[in-house]
Amino acid sequence: QVQLVESGGGLAQNGGSLRLSCAVSGSASSWISMAWFRQDLGKGLEIVCGLSWRGTTYYADSVKGRFTISRDFAGNTTYLQMNSLKPEDTAVYYCAADYFWDCTVVRGRIDYDYWGQGTQVTVSS
Repeated sequence: QVQLVESGGGLAQNGGSLRLSCAVSGSASSWISMAWFRQDLGKGLEIVCGLSWRGTTYYADSVKGRFTISRDFAGNTTYLQMNSLKPEDTAVYYCAADYFWDCTVVRGRIDYDYWGQGTQVTVSS
């Protein structure tokens, strides 16, 4: 059973930085694809970025150039480095994982079977 545990959320100032971590256990980590989603109050869950098992990345236009997704060599931990944070980045962030044949980033929330518990990111203006 794949388990995801997130950490690293918190409060940041406008223009500040935060790094989220997602520890993956119970899987063949190097073959698993990862993604970060977020959900603000009253809004739907949206994909922020993703990293396929082959190393392909995807970033939503709203975070391109500011956020970076990466993983450690063993594939056990995935990171989301968030720079130049804006108040509109405020949301609960979730990491998600699954195994796909597709070597590109799968973007649909319903395609991911494994989810972390979520971590709050709040950016003050």
